[in-house]
Amino acid sequence: MAGNRARARGGRPAGAQAGGPAGGPAGRHAPPRPARRLCCLAAARLVALLAAGAGGAFADDTLPDVVVGASRAEQKRFDAPAAIDSVPVDPMAAPSALVNLSELLAGVPGVTARERQNYSQDLQLAVRGFGSRSTFGVRGVRLFVDGIPATMPDGQGQASTFDLNNASRIEVLRGPFAQMYGNASGGVVQVFTPDPPRAPMARASTGFGSDGQWTAGVTLGGGNDKIGATLDAWSFETDGYRDHGAVRRRQLNAKVVAEPAAGTRLTALLNIFDQPLAQDPLGLTRAQAEARPRQSVPLSAQFDTGKTVRQAQGGLAWEQRLGERDRIQARAYGGTRALTQYLGFSGAAPNSAGGIVDIDRSYGGAALSWHHDTRFAGLPLLWSAGIEADGMRDARTGYVNQNGTQGAPRRDETDTASSYGAYAQFDWTWHPAWRLVGGVRASRVRLGIADHFVTAASPDDSGNNTFGNVSPVLGVVWQAFESVNVYANLGRGFETPTLTEVAYGPAGTGTNLGLSPSTSRQGELGVKWQGASQRVEAALFDADSRNEIVPLSNDNGRSVYQNVDGVRRRGFELAWHGAFGAGQRYGAGLAYTWLDAHFGEAFVNAQGQTVAAGARVPGTARHSLNFEATCRPVAGLVLGAEMRVEGRVFADDLNTQAAPGYASFNLRAGYAFRVGRTRWYAFGRIDNLADRRYIGSVIVNESNGRYFEPAPGRRFFLGLRAQI
Repeated sequence: MAGNRARARGGRPAGAQAGGPAGGPAGRHAPPRPARRLCCLAAARLVALLAAGAGGAFADDTLPDVVVGASRAEQKRFDAPAAIDSVPVDPMAAPSALVNLSELLAGVPGVTARERQNYSQDLQLAVRGFGSRSTFGVRGVRLFVDGIPATMPDGQGQASTFDLNNASRIEVLRGPFAQMYGNASGGVVQVFTPDPPRAPMARASTGFGSDGQWTAGVTLGGGNDKIGATLDAWSFETDGYRDHGAVRRRQLNAKVVAEPAAGTRLTALLNIFDQPLAQDPLGLTRAQAEARPRQSVPLSAQFDTGKTVRQAQGGLAWEQRLGERDRIQARAYGGTRALTQYLGFSGAAPNSAGGIVDIDRSYGGAALSWHHDTRFAGLPLLWSAGIEADGMRDARTGYVNQNGTQGAPRRDETDTASSYGAYAQFDWTWHPAWRLVGGVRASRVRLGIADHFVTAASPDDSGNNTFGNVSPVLGVVWQAFESVNVYANLGRGFETPTLTEVAYGPAGTGTNLGLSPSTSRQGELGVKWQGASQRVEAALFDADSRNEIVPLSNDNGRSVYQNVDGVRRRGFELAWHGAFGAGQRYGAGLAYTWLDAHFGEAFVNAQGQTVAAGARVPGTARHSLNFEATCRPVAGLVLGAEMRVEGRVFADDLNTQAAPGYASFNLRAGYAFRVGRTRWYAFGRIDNLADRRYIGSVIVNESNGRYFEPAPGRRFFLGLRAQI
């Protein structure tokens, strides 16, 4: 048995690769074209692979033993010494538009993925409460796509660039072992795309829904046993649920996989992301949200708040087998990102950084790792070691926002971030029923600012800071029975401030380079049971943080941060999946999280008020539950129902403002059929069936009291896909 388990872990890693302004409101942020084109576009010829999955977190009723990467070495999910989920994605049978990561992660316990109806500020993604502070972008959670980092060297990431229309699975790792991937505290989210098919393939899709939603995409692929390639193009637009909430996105992705010789594998990746429009309706007060949730703040129209983004990235991964026991992996990548953001104020004061932010970024990195399969004391031992280096450079400028047009300069600086890491880890089966897994990572992150805009009112803000840390982790797995695994692990976490978090000083001027990195002690105890058609997983976790980086204030999209000691996160996660009936006709899945995230020590906020020890960490819900059920009454037809329940979420450190808890219900249906050589899949869904008004997300510590971002009411989406 021990030998079989070792062989299962000895193959190529699937989850851990090589490291692991012109114009005003009527011009720059014009709303998207009307949805009247949708009818003719929906008739376009489509193609997609027929699948029986229901999509979402419970997409696979057959409960496969998915191969994943938990501790940066291959193992089966059931054997992993940590809480890890692998969410299968079938771009054909997924019963949603596949625009946001939140569509797919609702059924993963411990994970909060809130689609804010604000594409200017991106998805809110948190793992076990880490990342809940983020007012835009992703913090405290490490992001990867096919082994290439989607998180910048300073720890800031964007989930908007993920191409979910060509994904094969999403892996979510929670807890101490996430530290093996670098500057992350709560977890790691990895998106994987399928390898190119060996036979020629063409697939296309389209869909439309409420609020002017429209999507369209096409995928082409083919190859042979030596080389293959896929090309994927995708477009999305919507008028937005709220006023001044329109967005347009376009994306192009290419993947080439070559195996020129036995044991050699080369993968080249290209991603181009263009978001020429993403309006920002800003947050609402509680009274505004209850009176008219679709409204935007008048300032958003006055200053034409929103963001444009253009990003291009390329990457190359190499894997070489050196006999039966050794394997080398390497990666290199680079890219550019141009961002312009219009904030909800003018920024005309001489000492202000301006109400328009313009960033021209270049970034890249490389990594090398070695994996060795051997024996110690006569029992299987798998160890690996690696080094990583990443860097980024931002040319950052700021301008006065003259009611939606660019005014006088207020900022000109060069921001840099570099990250270096080295790690080693082992996985030793020291008894047929016991495994010991551990590792250590040394990290060094440097942030620097070179100020080129120096005046009497705006003194030189140049400076730098360097952060270093050693993060150990140790875990044990006990195979109590053939179908039951028990695991426990301990580790230390490390998270640095990002360039965005040091950009603005607490006094409203200067920078905030004095922020310290956050460190944490984390522990986890879990059990996994896997039967023929059901599985259950449960985990208890506890994390204590020092120098936690939390929002001090947020003013119309500009955030200032501070350090707070004694932040505690503890909780319980439970997941169940099952398939029943003849041919597994019925399926169901449940994910529940209890999270107690609170401040263990009192501190003073931006208004000079004392936040008492025991206050809840804003942005976190104590209880969250997701339930899904599917049924296949006849061949090709899939019916599904979803229920989402979330408890109250505080919006400020004092816990005086909160979004009430809610429950929402969704229905979906999909039908697969064939016409000649073409396979088709038609689907539809209704979200928020009861048309309930509730708050979808909060803006933590918003200085103007506009904490709340309402969720949409009842809405629909219809889609059609096919493949030849």
